[in-house]
Parts: sequence; structure tokens; C-alpha cells
Amino acid sequence: MFVKRTLKTGPGLLLAAAMGLSLTWAGVAQADPTQITVGVIYGIDKPQGKIWTKMNELVEKKIPGQITFNIVPDGALGGEKEEVEGVRLGSIQAGISTLANMSTWVPETSLFDMPFIFRDQAHIDKVMAGPIGDEFKDLFAKQGFKAFGFITYGARHVISKAKITGPDDVKGLKMRVIQSPLHIALWESLGASPTPVPITEAYNALETGVVDYMDMTMSGYQALKLYEVVPNFARTSHIWALGVMYMSMPFWESLTPEQQAALEEAAAEAIPYFNGLAAGEQEESLAKAVEMGATVVEQDTAEWQKAMAPFWASYADKVGGIEKIETIVNTK
Repeated sequence: MFVKRTLKTGPGLLLAAAMGLSLTWAGVAQADPTQITVGVIYGIDKPQGKIWTKMNELVEKKIPGQITFNIVPDGALGGEKEEVEGVRLGSIQAGISTLANMSTWVPETSLFDMPFIFRDQAHIDKVMAGPIGDEFKDLFAKQGFKAFGFITYGARHVISKAKITGPDDVKGLKMRVIQSPLHIALWESLGASPTPVPITEAYNALETGVVDYMDMTMSGYQALKLYEVVPNFARTSHIWALGVMYMSMPFWESLTPEQQAALEEAAAEAIPYFNGLAAGEQEESLAKAVEMGATVVEQDTAEWQKAMAPFWASYADKVGGIEKIETIVNTK
């Protein structure tokens, strides 16, 4: 997004323009704004887009004319994996991503995808604002990412062609999963056949029968029109989909202290703004999907918890140990 100002021209102004410079109101030349390109998988009107328009507004108020955001929506720069690779290559400067996707680079983030580890948004906020959140920001930094903070997309639910009434129904089915070892192992433990598929290809994979079902947030289910190919929505809430707002660390280090402070302050406001938007649209999105033909299949959550409980013991050592899991679960 570019913020333009109109100034009266004069010899000095024309000379500055010819040199590729812009002017402050005091008449002092300064470099053109630093551009931050970010990719958005969904439309600009979704929380994933609005968080960046909010960032643009907040940063412009704090340091006028210094930074502008080039927001590229609708998956034009690829899916989450492609966006992270773009940040690492320098063609993109920042983005948001599910932690499940980031596990390719920061494998420790798999911890947060353990099933039924979080109770609700307040529980998530408490955990991520504490020592565990700080620990993971450091882990991101070691892999070349500046992590501003953590966001919540919503709880994941099972969506399918045929009705799924409980965990036994997934046995033998082909499941689209996030490109994450934990997700693959979790659904294998229930007898499913998981297949990693980028989210941008999920619709076609479901439509053509490459996979039979997947899990997704309510908002993602509606935004991607997945109800058209998998009309059954099993309300399981088995995993809370967390994400991170991140930036290339080399790019971050190229900014001035003033610019860094403005971005940090803006992110501290934009992240809860995103969480509020995402939470607010969940049930609304599901209602829209139902209007378009989706069927909600209520579930016995305790049955899913019982089926997934053995996974805690079998996978705990790969995500920091059972004590770390219990630290999160027992956070009040």
C-alpha cells in the first residue's frame, strides 16, 4: 500500500525528484519509503489481509513516509511454504504462517500442534505471552526469522465427503494434511493414510479424490469454498491452529532502530486485532458454509480425546518432552 502526498513544485523539488528523492514538509530530502512485500493466501478482506493493512496504518502514523507495505493477496505469491521460502530468498520481506508450516524450519513449533493441548484463546494468550513464547521467538531468530508474536487462526475440525461421526470413521481414509511430520504421525496413529498437500491445492485434491478428507478452521473452510467438495463438517476442535507474524532477520537488521521500534509497537496492536477478527468470523463462516450446503456433524469430543491420548506419550519426546506439554496444559 502506498501513501502519496501532493506538493507544489519548484526548482529544488524538481531536482530532488530527478535524483529519486522525496521531500518532507520541512523541505529536507529523504530516501523513498522502504517497501515491505507480504503475501496473503486469502483475500485482502479476510483477517490474514486485514492484519497487514492494520500494520500499514499503524506504522505510517508512527513514522510517516518511512515504510510502506506491498500486500499481495489471494495466494498470488504461493502457499505458506512458498511464502516462507520467498522470505528466506529476499523476494518477500514478511508474512504470517501457521506454526505447523513453520515446523520445516523451526521443528520445535510442532509442540503447539499436539492434540487437545489448549483449552481456549485465553489459555493460548497466557502461554504465548510467557517464557514459552519468548523461548520460541529465540528459536525463530536462530533460523533467520524475526518473530513479532503469535496469532490464532482458530480450532481445527474434520471436513469430509462422507460423514465422519467419530475417530473410528477415519481408518483407511486418505487425508490431506499440513506438510508437518506431527500431523502425518497423528493421523497415521488413528489408521488414516495422510498425504501432504499445499493448501492452495487442497480443493482440487479433494474434488478429484486424491484425498477423502482434511482438517481446517471454520473460516478457512468457508473462505476456500471447501464445502463444495467436502460438505460434511465434523466439529472436533482437536488442534488450535496457531501462527506467527514474522520477517526476514537480515531485512529486520537493515532497518533503523526507529523503524524497528515502530514495527514492534504496531505488531503488538495488530496481533490481538487479528485474533479478534479471526475469532469473530469462525461461527459466522460456518453458518455461511451451511447456507451453501454444508452439514455440521456434532461429535463426542471425549471420544476424540481418548483416541488421540496415546499420541501424547508416543510423540512427546519429539516436541520437547511430556513435561513441556504438561507445563502448557497446566498453565492457568
